[in-house]
Amino acid sequence: MRTTLFILGFLLISSLCFSQESTDSEGIKKACMNYLEGFYEGDTLKLKVAIKPALFKFGYWKNKETDTYAVQGNMTYQQALDYAKGVAEKKNFAKKEAPKKVDILDISNHIAAAKITAWWGVDYVLLSKTDGIWMIEQVIWEGPLEKTHLN
Repeated sequence: MRTTLFILGFLLISSLCFSQESTDSEGIKKACMNYLEGFYEGDTLKLKVAIKPALFKFGYWKNKETDTYAVQGNMTYQQALDYAKGVAEKKNFAKKEAPKKVDILDISNHIAAAKITAWWGVDYVLLSKTDGIWMIEQVIWEGPLEKTHLN
């Protein structure tokens, strides 16, 4: 009887842990896809549910003429929304075949890391969970994509 109760308890705890990890994975992926689609589609509503107002995003862009990378500076929350708004206004949407990939790298109780592959390059994002909702806080990126990065 004790063995049966122990096994049932173990299975219950295991399923709860797996369920929480699955829920976290879904929340992280959703935040990352809203971020990506927010920029691709010029959808500020998707960005607002994906990024925190304290967003810190910066990256490196390769100059095709000089073949060197330069820091592109910090993009704030408001600049991200303005960029997406400009995409919508100019109808400068991402191509249908543009990369759209999210790889979750690590999940803890309140923080996570993911890699996003987009038309502009690769973004490594740090997320945090508040009241059960995952949102992006920090981004470091590099672009443009080179074929070797598509693996």
